[in-house]
Amino acid sequence: MRRTFPAALLTLSVALTAGCDRGAGVVDAGRANAATGPITIWLSTNQEEQTWGRAMTEAWNGRHADQRITAREIPAGRSSEEVIAAAITAGNAPCLIFNTAPAAVPQFQKQGGLVPLDSFEGGARYIADRSGETAEQYKSPDGRYYQLPWKSNPVMIFYNKEIFAHAGLDPEKPALATYDGFLTAARAIRSSGAAPAAIYPAPSSEFFESWFDFYPLFLAETDGTQLVRDGKAQFDTPQGRAVADFWKTLYDEGLAPKEQYTGDSFADGKAAMAIVGPWAVEVYRDKVAWGAVPVPTSAGKPPGQITTFSDAKNAAMYTACRNRATAWQVLKFATSRDQDGKLLDATGQMPLRRNLPATFPGYFARHAAYRQFADQAARTGEVPNVPNSVAIWQTFRDAYCQSVIFGKRPVAAAFAGAAEKVDRLAGGS
Repeated sequence: MRRTFPAALLTLSVALTAGCDRGAGVVDAGRANAATGPITIWLSTNQEEQTWGRAMTEAWNGRHADQRITAREIPAGRSSEEVIAAAITAGNAPCLIFNTAPAAVPQFQKQGGLVPLDSFEGGARYIADRSGETAEQYKSPDGRYYQLPWKSNPVMIFYNKEIFAHAGLDPEKPALATYDGFLTAARAIRSSGAAPAAIYPAPSSEFFESWFDFYPLFLAETDGTQLVRDGKAQFDTPQGRAVADFWKTLYDEGLAPKEQYTGDSFADGKAAMAIVGPWAVEVYRDKVAWGAVPVPTSAGKPPGQITTFSDAKNAAMYTACRNRATAWQVLKFATSRDQDGKLLDATGQMPLRRNLPATFPGYFARHAAYRQFADQAARTGEVPNVPNSVAIWQTFRDAYCQSVIFGKRPVAAAFAGAAEKVDRLAGGS
């Protein structure tokens, strides 16, 4: 559901931008920023988000006959990011897209495809007031907001209670907070035959797969340090190598398989654990007797101190838009408290809004399974907003696969070499 971001597609879009004419013509930013009128928006293909988006559109249109929204599903393609990049190149992107990946923002910005939202009066304040300190992670290097933090799926460890019980582990209080405790449980699961694998992250080379194995644990271990900070790689450190060594032990001992699994290993009972977000609550409701705990750290930090990966998708305005004043008002309407509550109710995904549990106490009283994700949503880390973002993640993933998963290089050597390349990429090289 979350991992639809094929490698190299965004780098391909750079070449397209250089070689293609913008078919819709250049939009005068000053005039467009003040203009009102009809707009088009794109929604993700997720059915629950479609339901929310259609209802939001109807609510707006019922009050704004002269500024109507036309809502469409994002066009089909190998990935939504490739489709958006192509639309920027062609100059026919919609005004708003409620499916903008933070990792793609540096590329879309480089293409000249994004409108800085703080160019509207009160824009920066609105974003900061809605999302709190979390909003800072979504600023671009020039200090501006080219994306509005919209919704997150903070990842945690889902575990199968029946498999844990079969392995002689406490299904209500699993000792998974530390690396040692996690490995002890993993070995018990494998040795007991309760499941073929303890955990089964994708052992493949796509750059985004690190967001669902290494990165959540790295964020937890470092109190939210991003992969790149101040233009320098942060993973070639004692903490980064400790996370890598933990995963390497799982692979070396056969507790995490090195072969690709084409189905859902957790739903199919092939793995006792998975790293997933709150979207999985509904998916696994009738398939697995599950529990969820924060990702582990070496020393076992208390849950209230754990930072994890956000797995966010954001909203952005695109420069092909000619009625940007309307688009800005729609963006605020769609991310209002009322609409955030409706999004939460329709999807179970966490609006990137400060004090989420206190903002929607009724929802979390009725849906207790989501409460821990709301608590965790206040402590999430994002991918760094830096030049060559995708290339940086691919460089890291290649080193991770070689050293951690397949053992072809020592971790220290692989990480040191990757860090040098990442430093150059983060500098714009």
